Amino acid sequence: MTEKAFQDHYPDDMSHCYGCGRLNDYGHQIKSYWDGEESVCTYTPSLYHTAIPGFVYGGLIAALIDCHSTGTAAAARYRSENREMGSEPVLRFVTGSLNVKYLKPTPIDGPLELRSKVKEIKGKKVVVETELSAKGQVCATGEVVAVEIPESMMPKA
Repeated sequence: MTEKAFQDHYPDDMSHCYGCGRLNDYGHQIKSYWDGEESVCTYTPSLYHTAIPGFVYGGLIAALIDCHSTGTAAAARYRSENREMGSEPVLRFVTGSLNVKYLKPTPIDGPLELRSKVKEIKGKKVVVETELSAKGQVCATGEVVAVEIPESMMPKA
């Protein structure tokens, strides 16, 4: 893809998240993009993401759903305000709640695809529904209530 990922628009002082921070060398550094009205992210797990040999650890699945969904929430709010991502004032979201349903074991030997739809935008809250698939099979679903980052968490200049 030639467009910048949602996460690439985050300012440097807000780009350290373990799941999506581009400046966290030890993190997952996921990348999310618009695909029409859905957002999409592809992530290839490593063998150290193993739960049982051949299958992905559930914590990774939850983290991917979480960070892809909060990135989607930010992008959706920018879109709803007809603003370019990253424009001031910066919109950044954190998790208010995360509900993951594990539907079937997720194979580790290939890329995982996450697809999200925005269910609701209401003030500082965005509700996002996400499916995680492997080899064309939906393995997990999640719903994230993302909330605009509170002032108390904003980096101090």
